[in-house]
Order: sequence, then C-alpha cells, then structure tokens
Amino acid sequence: MGQRSYIPPPWAKRTANFFSGRVRATRLNAKPMSPAEFEHQFRALIAAHEQGTGNVGCLACERCERCSESTFLSGCTNVARSNYCSGCDDCTECSHCSGCTACLSCSHCETCDRCIASAYLVKCVGLSGCTYCFGCVGLSKKDFHILNQPCDRQTYFDTVAELRRAMRI
Repeated sequence: MGQRSYIPPPWAKRTANFFSGRVRATRLNAKPMSPAEFEHQFRALIAAHEQGTGNVGCLACERCERCSESTFLSGCTNVARSNYCSGCDDCTECSHCSGCTACLSCSHCETCDRCIASAYLVKCVGLSGCTYCFGCVGLSKKDFHILNQPCDRQTYFDTVAELRRAMRI
C-alpha cells in the first residue's frame, strides 16, 4: 500500500505571521490587513448594519426594522423567527408577545425583559421556564407567581384580573 499525503481542507489556506502583527490570507483578492485596518472595517460594517432597516424573509410585518424569518409582526425591531408579536425588540423565536425585550422562546408574554422559554408572563424580568407569572424577577421553572410569591391557580387569575383593571393593562 502506498502512503497518502496530507491534503489540507480549503478553509485551512490562511496563515498568520504574529510577529509582524499582520494577517496574510491566501484567498483570491485578499490583501494583508493589520489589526487596526480590521477594526476600522469591522466598525464600518456594524454602522452599515445599524443604519439598515430592511426585513429579511418576513411575511406581513408592518412598521418593523431588521426583522428576519418572521410572520405577522407589528412595530418590532431586530426580531427573528417569531410570529404574531407587537412592539418587541431583540427577541428570538417568540409568539404572541407584546412589548418584550431580549426574550427567547417565549409565548403570550407582555412587557417582559430577558425571559427564556416561558409563557403567559406579564411585567417580568429574567425568568426561565416559567408560566403564569405577574411582576416577577429572576425565577426559574415556577408557575402561578405574583411578585415572586406563589399562589394557587384561582387566586392568581382573580388577583391578576384585579391588577390589570387597576393598572389599565
């Protein structure tokens, strides 16, 4: 049997000379670039992205900016793979949420911030895996809580209805 020689994959065609502080790429039309040049071009890309307002792969999204792969959004910014949300910012994979910021995989949440994999939250911050919480902060895997205090199902719905009327939400 003959010996096989090593053939590097196509992505391995970059070499770096760390002593001179310059990176050399062997791709077509690539020029050597200093770290300062890289930072300058990187900042320019970020600025161009922030100025863009287009949506990508969205269906029936109204007054939205920088949303992607979403349907039936209204007034959202930088929302991805979400459906039927309104007034949300920086959320991903959410459904039927309104006024939320930086939530991930949430549904039927209102004015929540940084919640993950939760449902039916109102005015909550930093919850994970929770359902039916009102005004809670930092809970994980909890159900039927108001201001981080547990309550039974019926008491929860009665109290929340009363609070919604008083707060006009």
